[in-house]
Amino acid sequence: MMASSNMAKILLGLIVVGTILAGALPKNVMAQSPVASIVTQEFFDGIMNKATGDCPGKSFYTRDVFLNVANSFGQFGSGSADQSKREIAAFFAHVSHETGFLCHIEETGGSNLENSHYCDLSMGPCNPSKSYYGRGPLQLTWNYNYIGFGNAYKIDGLNAPEMVAQDVVVSFQSALWFWMEYVHSVMDQGFGATTRKINSGECDGKLPDLVRARANYYNDFCNQLGVAPGDNLYC
Repeated sequence: MMASSNMAKILLGLIVVGTILAGALPKNVMAQSPVASIVTQEFFDGIMNKATGDCPGKSFYTRDVFLNVANSFGQFGSGSADQSKREIAAFFAHVSHETGFLCHIEETGGSNLENSHYCDLSMGPCNPSKSYYGRGPLQLTWNYNYIGFGNAYKIDGLNAPEMVAQDVVVSFQSALWFWMEYVHSVMDQGFGATTRKINSGECDGKLPDLVRARANYYNDFCNQLGVAPGDNLYC
């Protein structure tokens, strides 16, 4: 009985110490995910450092916020090591293309664009005083996407689409929501399938230079991460 009692005290002590140490660790250390091991600070900075000129994104987008948001999407970057790397390479290839290497927060031209409202009433309502042009890492566009994202996160995407460009957490949430909603499921079909989901208007020979540019970014990131890019790179 004495030995058993001593052992119980030792185990209790270890549990207490472990709890204290765990509480002292930063959350991002406690919850190291496969995504965090792939999207290193060096990898993230390497993308941002390619941006040129006046870049509002440099003081907006951060790796820590991306990782915290990504951790809430358990299936993002899931699967084998190679599958994780390919998905992350694909995501940041499109982000790089859409934002100029994390330079832009809002679509160039914004409310001055001819079709800045991006309102399709057949897909949902619009606020006539708001514009649903591209915002965030994947440049969330169109009223129905803002509404869908808003419904998922209890955000008023219909009446406050500008939140995607004002709050970096909301911004990354919009990108990863869109990715998981529409793009993640086609990763096994090749990078070209992801381009079609992001912007089908570039596919089928319509804008081949843009399709190749996205694929070139993807190939570059796959090379950095040490994974073969796979087949079907174009759409």
